[in-house]
Amino acid sequence: MSATKTLEAVARDRVGKGAARAVRRQGQIPAVIYGGNQAPEAIAVDLIRTRTLIYAGGFKTTLFDITVGGKKTRAIPRDYQLDPVTGAPLHVDFLRVVAGQTVTVDVPVHFVNEDKAPGIKQKGGTLNVALHTVSLDVAPDQIPDAIEVDLTGREIGDVIHASDLRLPAGTYTGEPTDTVANLLPPTVLGAEVEAEEAAIAEAQAAESADEKADAEGTSEKNETEA
Repeated sequence: MSATKTLEAVARDRVGKGAARAVRRQGQIPAVIYGGNQAPEAIAVDLIRTRTLIYAGGFKTTLFDITVGGKKTRAIPRDYQLDPVTGAPLHVDFLRVVAGQTVTVDVPVHFVNEDKAPGIKQKGGTLNVALHTVSLDVAPDQIPDAIEVDLTGREIGDVIHASDLRLPAGTYTGEPTDTVANLLPPTVLGAEVEAEEAAIAEAQAAESADEKADAEGTSEKNETEA
């Protein structure tokens, strides 16, 4: 589980596009905390700190203790907007976390021990990933950092289903039969492409040699005539 992180914020007394632009000019990002049967709270958070957290990964599965004017609120990011040109954060939505509440989050799937899968290591197969994340409905303090899939002993033709994953009980929002990944045999097409590329390279080299020979022959002829 991810450790709860702290985030300092200041209250915003104005909202709207003009107010948001003013906040950004001060090196901050407009944000809001909502949910938990309470009124939404408009806040501003530090641009550099927030950008670092977003690009570090796992931002939307991390719990935060947000301090505003000495008051601490536990919340989880639900959405954020980035500038399409610069990639800088423009706005963040936080959801208050209350006792007994669950949240739906997309948790990354990590595949480990690929070098111990005979179907890949010895037989040249390919791991075809169908689900890079799995959607879980889970208590905020039970969100896993990632779901690991051990590929040890996996052979070509093996299929990994959602039911094969080690997930918190009753949290997966899909079907147990959902395919997470499978091991495919080596493709003949890949060898054909390599052979074709080699033939093209050989033809280009031969053509270049012919052109060089022609150029040298022309040069010798000109020298003789001179």
